[in-house]
Amino acid sequence: MSDDDPFAVLGVAVTATTREIEREAQKLLGMLALGVGDVGTYLSAAGPRPRTPEAVRAAAAQLRDPRQRLLAELMAGAAPPPPAPPAPVAAPGWPDALRRAGWGPR
Repeated sequence: MSDDDPFAVLGVAVTATTREIEREAQKLLGMLALGVGDVGTYLSAAGPRPRTPEAVRAAAAQLRDPRQRLLAELMAGAAPPPPAPPAPVAAPGWPDALRRAGWGPR
């Protein structure tokens, strides 16, 4: 596995329990095998990265080991946060439609 944060690979919080980590790893492996959902990529500190079954297994194994998990928790706290997603663009439309229909303040 690369130097990526195993918590990001699995998409779990640093505070996740072992049971939650195992459940998420199994769910991701199943979804990757079936090709369902948008689980083929994850957001790391370096930007979007491909999520492979090997990366999921390696991340789960790393978080099973108490020493490696502690190191991953420390590194996750030290890593810069991933970039924020772009702000949604306001849809063009009729801004006062609700008021004109009698639903807004008068």
